[in-house]
Amino acid sequence: MTAATGPTGPPAGPVASPGHRARARCTLEDVAARAGVSRATASRVVNGDTKVAGPTRRAVAAAIDELGYAPNRAARSLAAHRSDSVALVVCEPTGRLFADPWFGRTIRGIAGVLGATRYQLVLLMVESDAEGDRVERHLLRGDTDGVLVVSLRHDDPLPAHLLAASIPCVLAGRPHPGLGAGYVDADNVGGARRATGHLLDRGRRVVGTVAGPADMAPGADRLAGWRLALADHGATPAASLVAHGDFSRASGQRAAEALLDRHADLDGVFVASDLMALGVLDALRQAGRRVPADVAVVGFDDSELARSSDPPLTTVRQPSEEMGARMAEMLLDQLDRGLGPDRLVLRTELVVRASS
Repeated sequence: MTAATGPTGPPAGPVASPGHRARARCTLEDVAARAGVSRATASRVVNGDTKVAGPTRRAVAAAIDELGYAPNRAARSLAAHRSDSVALVVCEPTGRLFADPWFGRTIRGIAGVLGATRYQLVLLMVESDAEGDRVERHLLRGDTDGVLVVSLRHDDPLPAHLLAASIPCVLAGRPHPGLGAGYVDADNVGGARRATGHLLDRGRRVVGTVAGPADMAPGADRLAGWRLALADHGATPAASLVAHGDFSRASGQRAAEALLDRHADLDGVFVASDLMALGVLDALRQAGRRVPADVAVVGFDDSELARSSDPPLTTVRQPSEEMGARMAEMLLDQLDRGLGPDRLVLRTELVVRASS
């Protein structure tokens, strides 16, 4: 698969959503003040000086736990602290990790690269804000040498906190503008534009979309590609033709039902993931709509699900395993070669099957 460097598509800014954590970085001075000791004494405790009196050590330790303090990565490096492990942070419910083939293929790519190194891969799941805080404290304490993050929301503070602590990290997907983290992404805008253009070129005139979450880069970028394709063909990207899902099959079915309620003449749907596209097929089948005679459907991913669906699904192939491998390689560049963060966008390809 050929790679094209540089991000594509319009930037997606931070989207406010309730419940996401936002916590300021705690400093050593804060710990010292809470424990009632000098900064020098707090530093000696953090660095394992056994000559500090027991009560003082316990007071500093209690302050560290209470405030969630984590030593700066650069300072720990001076002491040659290495864990020889890399954390993979998945910001999704555990069920999605096993239901969506994208995760398995991406993890396979990561593991394939790290398997030839000294680094062990550690999986950390974030299913709630409380778990997110615990994972962040774990990472900021230097228990892993580097971090890979997938399914990131735009307003998640984790990458910024990792960068502030000088912890090497690489993201799956383009972060919001201004964050200097390295990332590997697929050409989501171009892929969605080709997929929607394919439907319009086949004579479909009322083409809706089941978009992903608006606060995730793939969701925002694939929606942008749908809009661009409609504009290319002189069509209006009406808001009523957009229904959002969360990349799950059930959400795809609900979104398709909403589109059918709004547009009885719907004759084409671009869906932002293969798993959601299966839900769209479920909804169309229950509504008595034939695919593709009545409604043509195109997904995104080219997972195993696309090939085994009924009918086989036209979809956009993204190189998920290569994405994982490139993420791991980029992190190794930072860990072992002292290189700075890099950015890479991989090409996508339309795969035409019977659903369109």
